[in-house]
Amino acid sequence: MIINVIKVFLPSIIAFIVGVVFTPILTKYLYKHEMWKKKSGKVAPDGRATPIFNELHKNKEVGTPKMGGIVIWFSAALTIVGIWLVSKFFPGDIISKLDFLSRNQTWIPLATLIVGALVGLVDDFLEVKGTGGHIAGGLSLKKRLVIVSVIGLLCGAWFFFKLDVSSIGLPMAWGGGIPLGWFFIIFFSLVTVGIYSGGVIDGLDGLAGGVFATMFAAYAGIAFSQNQINLAAFCALIVGGILAFLWFNIPPARFYMSETGTMGLTMTLAVVAFMTDSLGGGYGILVLPIIAMPLILTSLSDVIQLTSKKFRNGKKVFLIAPIHHHFEALGWPSYKVVMRFWVIGVIFAILGMILALVG
Repeated sequence: MIINVIKVFLPSIIAFIVGVVFTPILTKYLYKHEMWKKKSGKVAPDGRATPIFNELHKNKEVGTPKMGGIVIWFSAALTIVGIWLVSKFFPGDIISKLDFLSRNQTWIPLATLIVGALVGLVDDFLEVKGTGGHIAGGLSLKKRLVIVSVIGLLCGAWFFFKLDVSSIGLPMAWGGGIPLGWFFIIFFSLVTVGIYSGGVIDGLDGLAGGVFATMFAAYAGIAFSQNQINLAAFCALIVGGILAFLWFNIPPARFYMSETGTMGLTMTLAVVAFMTDSLGGGYGILVLPIIAMPLILTSLSDVIQLTSKKFRNGKKVFLIAPIHHHFEALGWPSYKVVMRFWVIGVIFAILGMILALVG
């Protein structure tokens, strides 16, 4: 039991230290090469102008680099591979037990983290260079959604064909599960895209980092309760990387998480939810909308806004979408919006854990 606790928490601490040490090197590079948007503001997904947002953020995006999410996935990857290498070159009972790089629990989430991060990195690079498939530069939303969908399909196929998973877990009182058959692969992709859409929460200093750290911490607890110790260690590892990022992202932010962080984290969160579902004898998918409530609300506010503008002759429900910018437009200081989102995230994460553990 004690070794399992150490196995879960030690990587988180190491990842935090690695991230803090690595960040000055990354910062120097990002500022030297001016890895930030050359013009502040954005356009809405429907192509319309966003004058309120552009006025609020006219001095916030220019001069602050993107790609801060590199801190998260780099420190996480270096830590998990580093511990694995140490266990191979210095074999021993204790060292071997601390190694949590395993085919059955951590290969897939690590792969989605790295692949998503690299795709996001390409998008960030194109955006700061002002090239790509849409006005602001970078990969177009359609292209990113296609990429995330394909990765979701590949992961779903792996679960279906390699791991023999084709159902969603439910408490016995609710029937014990929902068999999906081949549709499981498509469902996996839909969930992945749905969670990825919540990545637009990356809009205020510290907001995305705090929310993601809470969600992965919740799934670390769920995985630990299912005796998926390696997966729990992996989730805690990501939390450590995020905390290192947050150390430098608190106002005024040294950099923004951007797509290289949000794409990798959202897709990995979806994978972790499926791994703590029927595969782990739990209800990881059932509680995902609860644990990821901040992402759900953020994505939903965008959908509501776009739908209202389309079918109500341009009338809006929110001053700005996503919803955290709506509160900002109402006059809330950004730190108040961030802190209250953190509180909401913690509450829903605890609720999701309770339901997962007692369901």
